[in-house]
Amino acid sequence: MRFDLTDEEWALLEPLMPKSRKSARVDDRKVMNAIFYVLRTGMPWRDLPERYGPYTTAYNRFNRWSRRGIWKKIFDQVAARSRVGLYFIDSTIVKAHRCASGGKGGRKIRRSASAVAAGPRKSMPQLMTKGVP
Repeated sequence: MRFDLTDEEWALLEPLMPKSRKSARVDDRKVMNAIFYVLRTGMPWRDLPERYGPYTTAYNRFNRWSRRGIWKKIFDQVAARSRVGLYFIDSTIVKAHRCASGGKGGRKIRRSASAVAAGPRKSMPQLMTKGVP
C-alpha cells in the first residue's frame, strides 16, 4: 500500500508505542497506517478504506494519543535519532514584505480600455463638474 509503513519504519516506531494498560488492543501498526493514511491524503476519517479497520478505532487512538502527548514524544525521539536533524520552512519563519499579506490592491472592478479611451467617467451631473453649484 502506498501510504503504509515499511518494515524499517515500523521497526523504528514500534518501541515508541505506548504499552497497553488494560488488555490486548488492535494491531498498532494497522492503526498507525490508518492514521498516516488519513493525515497524508487529507480525507475525512469516515472515508478510511476498510483494509485499515473501523475508522473510529484510528480516530479515537489519534485523539487519545494527542491528549496524552504521545505524538510529541514520538516526534522528539525520532528527531533525536536523525543524523542531520529536521529542518522545516513554513509561514511562521519566512519573512514577507508587508504588502504580501493580501491580493493585488486597487480597484476590484476595472474599466474596460474602450471606456477609458472614451473619456473620464461621469459619476456626477454635468453641472457639478463645471463648477456650477
